[in-house]
Amino acid sequence: MPLWLAAGPLVLASASRVRQTLLRAAGIPIEVHAADLDERKLEAGAESLGPGSIAKLLAREKAFLVERRHPGRLVLGADQMLVLQGRRFAKPPDRAAARVQLGELRGRTHELHSAIAFVQDTRVLFEHVSVARLTMRNFSDRFLDAYLDAAGPALTQSVGSYQLESFGVHLFDRIDGDYFTVLGLPLLQVLDFLRRHGCVLP
Repeated sequence: MPLWLAAGPLVLASASRVRQTLLRAAGIPIEVHAADLDERKLEAGAESLGPGSIAKLLAREKAFLVERRHPGRLVLGADQMLVLQGRRFAKPPDRAAARVQLGELRGRTHELHSAIAFVQDTRVLFEHVSVARLTMRNFSDRFLDAYLDAAGPALTQSVGSYQLESFGVHLFDRIDGDYFTVLGLPLLQVLDFLRRHGCVLP
């Protein structure tokens, strides 16, 4: 008997390969329709909000944007925000920017705010934000350059210039929080909602 009970797959409003992998590995069939959203413009208009609220806003708006093109479907939006002492970080555009970013995070503790939003029929059905706190070790410049070489193009694919599931694990001394939150999808909360919504066997 399959775990998935819904008539059609879940629509994922995200181009993140990690999010896609997590959902598929959990037995959730998905259709991927990335949201073409001007995130920086939305962030600029929400300066008064905290990082968790901004992440939730972005997740919700991504889901709504995709849901308008797929009316009636259940759509999952997601977003993640990295904050260091009140300062928000974005994905670095290149290796040089990644090096600067990692230099600022080195030896310090930052937060990752990972948000999800389920929408259907123009309504928000569920929203959630999880927070993880990560402490980078005080690594050497030699290690930093070796890490940048090893990570390659992946440096620009995530906020903070790291993937914990890959070479990024070498950067840290301590992690407080859910592993899936660090990867950008609070998967336990996603699955709990899908069970309560009748999409997954309880």
